[in-house]
Amino acid sequence: MSTRKLTQVVNARPSSDGDGVKIRRIAGREAMRIMNPFLLLDEIRSEEGADYVGGFPSHPHRGFETITYMLDGAMRHRDHMGNEGVIASGDVQWMTAGRGVIHSEMPEQEDGLLHGFQLWLNLPAARKMEPAAYQEITREQIPVIELDGGGSLRLIAGEFGGESGPVDSGSTEASYMDVGLQANASVEIPVKSGHNVLVLVFEGATSELKAGQMGVYREGDRIALATLEQGARILVLAGAPIDEPVAHYGPFVMNTSEEIEQAIRDYNEGRLVA
Repeated sequence: MSTRKLTQVVNARPSSDGDGVKIRRIAGREAMRIMNPFLLLDEIRSEEGADYVGGFPSHPHRGFETITYMLDGAMRHRDHMGNEGVIASGDVQWMTAGRGVIHSEMPEQEDGLLHGFQLWLNLPAARKMEPAAYQEITREQIPVIELDGGGSLRLIAGEFGGESGPVDSGSTEASYMDVGLQANASVEIPVKSGHNVLVLVFEGATSELKAGQMGVYREGDRIALATLEQGARILVLAGAPIDEPVAHYGPFVMNTSEEIEQAIRDYNEGRLVA
């Protein structure tokens, strides 16, 4: 077995999205190449209602998947398929836009802590025009694995310690883990050779990364995470890269500019979800 090395660090930066929602964009368009098959990762975290109360009103997507993971607070999802539900603390929404979805995500609160992540996961060309789909995973459905080195791991997707996460992403073979490490703790996580691996520290620090930094780990079949005098909360993401061109415009991710133009026309003419 060989341990992967940290090869690149990406720093989160302030941004906004939706109706003026303040976010931290950990990785966006400029980082797509190193994140493949992932496209974007945003964090929302504020106790001030003015930072998030506008939410994310109705908007379209095509060609990829969105994964919303709530840590504190709650968001209400509605979409054109008739799905509606509240994503509360510890819950996950895994939505496949496929050929098209129109949805909204609005906060269920006007003040108090709202904290969560949204991850975009690309789809290969063969799946970009498949029917839209929606999965709502409650916190009770997500395995929690106690770590011998001190801490715990919530397994949203992928495999660890003989357990499997409740979501199977199919061809991208995505793993999504929420790892909490105590001070002076460590864990080794097996990963598949050839998969890209991203590690985001969002609380505390590891021996290599501090809060707000995402590390890219390459070449090996495991990653080793360790803390020093303080603990850490960490997202670990891994997936099989998609060896295809990426064309991205706003809420659409396709393979060519012509497909992007078609998606825009379909949305403007009411045919995106027809």
